[in-house]
Formats: sequence, C-alpha cells, structure tokens
Amino acid sequence: MSSSASLQQNPQLQRRLQQDSIQLAGKTVYLNPFLYWRRFDANTDRWLREPGQLSEDQITSNRVRFYPEVVWESLSDEERTTKDAAVEMFLKSLELISTFNPELTAGQLLELERKMAVTKKKAFELWVGKSLRRRLQAERAEKRRFSRQRLLREWREWLADPMTLKAILPISGVVLLAGFGGWYAGSQQFCRPLFQPPGVQQAP
Repeated sequence: MSSSASLQQNPQLQRRLQQDSIQLAGKTVYLNPFLYWRRFDANTDRWLREPGQLSEDQITSNRVRFYPEVVWESLSDEERTTKDAAVEMFLKSLELISTFNPELTAGQLLELERKMAVTKKKAFELWVGKSLRRRLQAERAEKRRFSRQRLLREWREWLADPMTLKAILPISGVVLLAGFGGWYAGSQQFCRPLFQPPGVQQAP
C-alpha cells in the first residue's frame, strides 16, 4: 500500500500532518521544529528543547505577536511562565524553519507564522509545560542532594572538633556503663528459676 493511500485511510494522521506543515509555492514546509531533528547537531537540539535560552526582553517584546488575545497581567505566575516559554518556542521554531528553508520570502514566513500561531499554540504549551516540570523536579532533587551533603559535612566537622570529642567521651562512658548495667540486671533476672517447687507437707 502506498504512503498516500495509507494517509487517506488514517484521518487522524492526515489532520496531524496538516497541522504540522504548510504548502508554500508548491513546497511542503514543516511547522513542527522536531521534524527537522535529523539535521540538528547536539547544541541545536539542546537549544531547542531547554527553555530559558532566549533573553527575557526578547520574549516579552514578542508576547503580543503570538498571544494578542491574552491579558498578561491577569495570568498566574505558572501560566505566565508557560506562555513565555511557548513564545520562546515559537521564536526558536521560526529561526530553525528560516535556516532550513532559506528560500522563503518575508510574505511566506508571515503566512507560516500565522498558521503556526493557530495550530501549534496548545502543542507548544504542553511541551514546554512538561519541560518546565522536569526542570523543577531536577532542581528539587539537586537541592535535596545538596542539603544531605551539607548535613553530612557539618556532622563530620562537628565530630572532628576537639571540643566535641572532649564532651562526647564522658557521655559515651556513661551510656556504655548504663547499657552494661541494664544488660547485667536483665541477665540476672533471666537466670532466676521460672517457678518455685511446692513445699513439703509434714505428716500429721
């Protein structure tokens, strides 16, 4: 079966490809930046996938360009962070598309951008939301690891302090003696007979 026939029989795949591409001057141009991944090097892949690679001013100045309907002042911090990361994703995607399709004119790029703003907004928000959550989890794990290391280091420094040793030795002796005394008392109790023999009754 040909790929075109398979595509016609799978409307969901067809709709997905229509959202991920646009026809410009008889050429199919992909809107999804990850469809170019075979042409990425490691640095480009990391640049695309990790939010925070573009400056805050660059993102802020392009908010209205991709989200003209949003009142940014009314958003929560989490919503604003997600949408800012999506704006960054739009800018990165357009830069990659321009790089891999240098023959596109300014008018064609504008047409491409308009379709991308309609079809990729939710997808970009979902993508960057997952990426931001993974980063937050990694940061929390790193903070916990750092706290454990700092606690162990503080304990080692405290135990190595001469004043600490002078204070610990008498306390350790008292604890050791108390433990030995408890063990001795317990062993004596254990060695007692479990029952007393009945008394001998005298004959009348």
